[in-house]
Parts: sequence; structure tokens; C-alpha cells
Amino acid sequence: MKKIIYIIAISAIFTATGCSDYLDTENRFGKTSENFYQTPTDINEAIAGVYNAIYIPSPLSEEQLAANLLDNIMLGGGGPDDKAAKWVDNFEDPLEDTYRDLWIQSYFGITRANAIIEKTQKADFGQYFKTVEEANNFKAQAIGEAMFMRAFFYFRLAKFFGGVPLIVELAGDRYVGRATYSATFAQIASDLKGAIALMPATPFPSIPTANYGHATKWVAEAYLARVYLFYTGYMTNIEKQATTNLPLVEGGVITADDVTSYLNDCINNSGHALASDFRNLWPYSYVNISAGKTVLPWAATEDLSWVGQDGTTPTFGTGNYETMFVQRFSFGDWNWTNGPSYTNRLALFTGMRDNSLVPFGQGWGMGTVNPKLWNEWSDADPRKVGSIIQVGKAEQGTGGYVGDKGDHETGFFNKKYTAIQHPNAAGSNVGMFVQMYNWSNADMQLMHAQDFIYMRFADVLLMHSEITKTNTGMNAVRDRAGLPAIGYSLDAIKQERLHEFAFEALHWFDLVRWGDVNTAFNGTFPVRNSGKDANYSVKYRSETKGLMPIPETEIRLSNGVYTQNPGW
Repeated sequence: MKKIIYIIAISAIFTATGCSDYLDTENRFGKTSENFYQTPTDINEAIAGVYNAIYIPSPLSEEQLAANLLDNIMLGGGGPDDKAAKWVDNFEDPLEDTYRDLWIQSYFGITRANAIIEKTQKADFGQYFKTVEEANNFKAQAIGEAMFMRAFFYFRLAKFFGGVPLIVELAGDRYVGRATYSATFAQIASDLKGAIALMPATPFPSIPTANYGHATKWVAEAYLARVYLFYTGYMTNIEKQATTNLPLVEGGVITADDVTSYLNDCINNSGHALASDFRNLWPYSYVNISAGKTVLPWAATEDLSWVGQDGTTPTFGTGNYETMFVQRFSFGDWNWTNGPSYTNRLALFTGMRDNSLVPFGQGWGMGTVNPKLWNEWSDADPRKVGSIIQVGKAEQGTGGYVGDKGDHETGFFNKKYTAIQHPNAAGSNVGMFVQMYNWSNADMQLMHAQDFIYMRFADVLLMHSEITKTNTGMNAVRDRAGLPAIGYSLDAIKQERLHEFAFEALHWFDLVRWGDVNTAFNGTFPVRNSGKDANYSVKYRSETKGLMPIPETEIRLSNGVYTQNPGW
């Protein structure tokens, strides 16, 4: 079952070395950095532990939930007692450690990646492979994958906190001062460049099914473009230090031409491609074959068919060539340590509050959709209805919606990541993924096994257009949506990214890097707060420069070595 249980179990093996406090864990398996990392099995288990660090105990510390609540196209929502979501939405810190789990888990992943990079370089795997070439290829993939994941975690930290402490050796001091913004991104860029050079150019779908969900050369190339755009945009538009170059640790820079070459390689050689229909990327287009009907009424009318989320040989779906890198979710369990974090809580927390319909089940009602997005989005774009749930629409399965259950109700919810359910053989409404994978626990809080997509091929095409200032990639994405070709402009790219990636935790970071964050939160609009009419507006605080607060506990533990971000 997507191997998530294996990853959870393996992650318990590791003892982090060279650091203190949360980077130390009890070693119950007798494995240490001195006697581990000796065999390919050791390395594969260690890599599983790196990926496990993506999972975060606190929901508000999750990148996908936090970045959506911060965004101007989603509101706080939730119930009257869900103050934390409303505070995040209004750029206030609900708790002094709101984002500490993101900080901690990122450094868990970095430390584990450091161990793989250091230990694998010294290990001799010759006896485990038929040829020296096979052994060397295994070593290169392992180190490259670890370098990518270290870059992934540092990028996640940098997007939220800016410059952070750089710990790139097992023996490194945890409480070093925060690196500069540029030094942090230099480390990220150098790791991604190294990962690209090391990992093989194996086209999708030739990658073994067992490795689906792992980083590849193509993913690293795509992420280098994302890092380039974020860094150069932030420095130019927020710090007012205009640049078109991304620095490297060893000196030198990565230029727009360099990134274009990487993207061309990804586009031409990766094997990834756009899904035939944007809506087929999302579980609401799943055809419930066992029940002899579609889950969503218009899925049949529009001849939709979910591509699934298990590569090109899926258990369910028609084969997914577009998705490139994901956070793999499964089902949680209250008896597991951090068990609820293994279910997709973006789907849970932003699902419709106290409404159990078909196909859209209930959630906590956070992240209601700003009506401005709906009103300004052309009806000619099928991604509009393909991204947003309208309540009170029988043809959308929401005719039975009962309102006034939560705050900031606008009549719109995100459709990409939401609770999906349909009747089982006994006629009871049960979660779609619970039925697909025959999972025993149908708890509505633990049933969301939908992968969260970090990178898909559409982003590669749109980034290519933005960097090269050409319209080819942009119009390929528009053509997939049935929209006419247009000429390139930055404004066109901004609109295309908004409509293609709404609710995918990218738009907030786009607003920041473009400098649009300073003007994106103007306006007041009507909402319903637990049954009462109200007006709502959000005031972004420009003094924060789009950054979140360094966790106060970390500042105290560092004895003042860490400095707080401006505005917090």
C-alpha cells in the first residue's frame, strides 16, 4: 500500500549524530552511524528515513496548509474556535512556535541526508552488485538523491524563514548563526547542481515502480528552476537588490541560460508530459468502477478519468505522466506516533465543514475560497470549476449542502484537495481511498490518502516560459485547458500560474517573489461567520518581507545565536 507504512517503520531506526536536543533520538535498534550505511539495504532504509522527515506533526506547520492559508485566494475559515487558522491568514503568530515542527523536521531530514552523503561516499558496495558500474551507479543515485533532499529541506526552510543555519556535515555545530539569504540559496543551488550531475538520465516511465515517488534527475532540474526564480525574484523585488544570477557555494553562479538548458533537458528527455485533461489529475474524476458509476456526475458527462497517483502502472487510474514529485500520503492511526500526519490534512482541514455529501465529504472548513478568485476567473476556463467547489449545485454533488456551519463561508471550497467519498456496497458513504485500498479505519480524520503534488510537468513548462520570456510552454498549458494561444507577458504568466496552480501551495510564494505580496490583500468582501453576515479583509504586513517567525523556542535554545525575522 504505497509503502508508506514501511517508511514510517524504517524512520524509527536512525540516531541523529553530531547535534543535540531534537536531533538526538533514542537508539532502540543498535544501529549507529558507525555500523550502519554498509550495505545497499542500509542506504535504502536511510533514504526512507530522509523522506519520512517531510511529514510534520503540527498541521499549521505543514507547508501545504500554511502556504494556502497565507495566500490571498484562501481565507482562514474553520469554526468559531479555530482561531489559529484565522491568525495565520492575518499574518499573526497563533503560537510562538507555530512553525517549529517545520523547522525541526527539516533539520531531521538534513541531518539524515548529511549522513548518507558522507557515509555512502566512503562505502564499498562492490560485493553486492554484478559489476563495478552497477555499484557506482547505485552510489551515485543514493548521494544524488540525498543531495536533492537536503536542498529540498533547505529550500522549504528558506521560503518560510529566509537565511537559516547551514549544517552540511555530521560533525557540524547545530547552533551556528543564521546564514545570509544568499549563502542559504547558494547551498541549495549547489546541492541541486550536484544532484543533477549524479543521478542517471533515466526517462519516465522506465524508472522502477519501486522507486516511484523518489527524486530523479528531472525533478532536480525542475527544482533548480523553481529555486532560481524564487531567489532572483525575492532579491530583486523584496530586497531591492536586482539580480539575474543564483550563487553557488564554490563560487560562480547559475544563470538564466543555465536554467533554460536544464529545463530543455527535462522537457525533451524526461518522459514526463501533460495529462490530457487538467481535471484528470484530481481524485474527483475517479470512476468508481466497482459501483458501476462515476463518483462525480459531470465526470461522465465530460468523459473524465483520474490518472491515478502510482505512476504508469497504477492500481487505480489511467497512468500519471504529469506528476513528478509528491508527498506520499496513506492513512493515519491514533495509536501511531505522529500517526495523523501520514494522512493528507490539507484535504481534511479544507474540506466542507459538517457536510457529508457525495462525492465531497466533510472536513474542518478552513481555507474557504476568496470569492474574488471565482468572480474574476473566466467561465471559459474549465479549470475554474475543476478547481473550486460551488455549494448548492446538484450537478456538482453539493445540492444538499447546509451552510452556516463555519466562519468565512463564501460558498466556495477548494476541489483539488478535499474529502472524497461515495457509497460502499452496503450503501454507506465511505472515503474513496479507504475503499480503494481496503483500509479498515474509515475515520473521516484519517482517510485522506491523496498524494500532495510538489512538482508537476505543467510547472516545468510555465517556468520555461517565464525564464525565456517565450510563450511556447505557457500556450501548451493553455491548449490543454482548451484556451487560445496568447503572446508572452509577465502578467499572462501570473494569470496562468494562478489558474493552473490554485490551492497547490505555490501562489503565495509566487506573490512573494514577484513583489506582488505588498498589494495583493486589498479589498473587503462579504462572508458568513457561523450564520451571521460579516465583512472580511486581510492586512498583509510588509515589514515581514514575506517571512514567518523563527520559532521562539529555537531562539531560546540557541542562547541568542539566532535572530528573529523583522516584523515578528
